[in-house]
Amino acid sequence: MNSEQLIETAKALIVHKKGILAADESGNTIKKRFDSIGIASTEITRRDYRQMLFETEEIYSYISGIILFDETIRQASSDGDSLVSKIAAQGIIPGIKVDKGAKALAGSHGETITEGLDGLRERLEEYYELGARFTKWRGVLSIGNNLPTPYCVETNAHALARFAALSQEANLVPIVEPEVLMDGDHSIDACYDATSYVLREVYDHLARQNILLEGTLLKPNMVLSGKDATNRVNAGQVAEFTVKCLLETVPEQVPGIVFLSGGQSDEEATVNLSAINQVATEQCVPWQLSFSYGRGLQSAPLKAWAGSSDNLQSAQQSFYQRCKVTSLARQGLYNT
Repeated sequence: MNSEQLIETAKALIVHKKGILAADESGNTIKKRFDSIGIASTEITRRDYRQMLFETEEIYSYISGIILFDETIRQASSDGDSLVSKIAAQGIIPGIKVDKGAKALAGSHGETITEGLDGLRERLEEYYELGARFTKWRGVLSIGNNLPTPYCVETNAHALARFAALSQEANLVPIVEPEVLMDGDHSIDACYDATSYVLREVYDHLARQNILLEGTLLKPNMVLSGKDATNRVNAGQVAEFTVKCLLETVPEQVPGIVFLSGGQSDEEATVNLSAINQVATEQCVPWQLSFSYGRGLQSAPLKAWAGSSDNLQSAQQSFYQRCKVTSLARQGLYNT
């Protein structure tokens, strides 16, 4: 393990003004996205769509890294160059999603465990050779009646720590993603309690497995009221609850926190990120607070592209604009 390399890469991913594009949709997920614009999800259409994003001029001003799916890291572009080379040409760091998705957790009642540890060491070695310099693993936890359970939290925390240890062994910076879903009608207090509990368990397991925290990033949910809550809270409350939760649970050695946008609209994710950074600046938090958005950066350009090469320029302009405003939010400067 090259500790110096891991630390340098982690710092490069959360450099000022920049964040991460999550372009690591699974086959099922990207099919749903393509269904929404009425085009078939094929190897070629997936490649063309992602190539459109990666070749958008000057996104390096706002994007530090891009998380890829297994198919994408192996694909060649339409001109024969690898898609990884398109990313590297902009000075952006390629990364890779390495988990194999959330599956039913045996012995539980509807909770999940993320799989993919079997054979991970060998896959990580291959991904490094293919150009990846960081990895991501997502654990999924729900809020509900007596959920999440200690059983589910502990098994997912252990898996996240195993993933992180194997990634660092391969000189790949692990992005640890324990996502507490916003599905449901729960209050922001319930989300705060669940998120705090999950993060404490995750960092306990990371410590047990000797993870170099300076060579990691955290990708958490924001602390939000449920999507179906009667009275959803405003961005200021989201920011106060989120920053308080992080200050109580995340070690200061962690260089950066890159929020996911999961379940939020583009505007909501942007406004909340900006408010969080404003509160974080006031409270002098020890980490960079950035973004690792998928849908929050891609929904507008996907609609603009609509599967047609005739729409390439307008789709890239849309993507560039989403990157720009999210960068402003990452600095606490976004205004509606």
